[in-house]
Amino acid sequence: MKTDNMVKDHKRSNNKRKINIFLIFLLCSFLAWLVSKLSESYTSTVSFNLTYVNAPDTLVFAGASFNEIDARLEANGFQLLRNNFYEKELKIDLSNLRNDQEGYYLTRTDYRKQLEKQVSGTMNLLELNGDTLFIKLYSISEKEVGIVPSVNLSPAQNYIIDGEIEVEPSVVTIKGPRDEINRISSISTEEIIREQLTDNFSIHTELIMPEELKNSVLSQNSIRISGKVYRFSEKVLEVPIVVINIPEGTEISTFPSSVSVLCKAKVDALKELVAADIPLIADFRERNMAESLLNLKIAELPEGVYDIQLLKTEVEFILKRP
Repeated sequence: MKTDNMVKDHKRSNNKRKINIFLIFLLCSFLAWLVSKLSESYTSTVSFNLTYVNAPDTLVFAGASFNEIDARLEANGFQLLRNNFYEKELKIDLSNLRNDQEGYYLTRTDYRKQLEKQVSGTMNLLELNGDTLFIKLYSISEKEVGIVPSVNLSPAQNYIIDGEIEVEPSVVTIKGPRDEINRISSISTEEIIREQLTDNFSIHTELIMPEELKNSVLSQNSIRISGKVYRFSEKVLEVPIVVINIPEGTEISTFPSSVSVLCKAKVDALKELVAADIPLIADFRERNMAESLLNLKIAELPEGVYDIQLLKTEVEFILKRP
């Protein structure tokens, strides 16, 4: 019984091996046939996208009469098969355009010569379906406009952004048709949001191309926005009131004669700050006679101080006449 099973297993093994050998030979035959066929020459129509390069320096490219072209090619099967797996794109050089009353153009012969050079050496360009290629160009005008940064910056608690935010460069040059660039007075940036700032910052951001500039270009597409961030402290000073615009021959007294002022600045600046540095004034011409009150204000911020708060904004007064 065991002998019969062994004989059957042996036969099955031989049959399986024969089938595998047959399949290998079949695959080899197919590959040999495929290689033979792909080595033969074929003709095929291929559609190419056109890109336009090297426009004259004084002109801006604004479009062409067509942006793709069908070409009839002769090549072996390998080359045509390979061509189907790559982006089919050809370049049109605009550096030697023809020009007449109808505008700028390239004849079919002109651009055929360019395309033939770009087609692989193993491929033969037989025919193109395109006609005269008309190119739309604009004379270039230039205009400098300011950059308006779109920023939302929030320092962390007890920190301030010191001074103005720097924009580098602060202007950009637009090149394009005069009627387009004359509509633009400034260029905005993409929105920048930074919160809880504690350190100096330098941020590169992209410029937003206005929709009106359909045929124009910018001298650059990004800028840098930077600023300094400092930790601040607070200090309260008792500052005397100076009354201005008092009528001649009149004396005035305020109650109180000084008020507390809360100053916010960098620590180093606060160390040097004294009451005499703070111009606290009351203008007699702006007095409230009905209630005998004078409004208080800070004439200007002392150097290095970024904010001052009056803890009392008005005081009473009495007039003394000799």
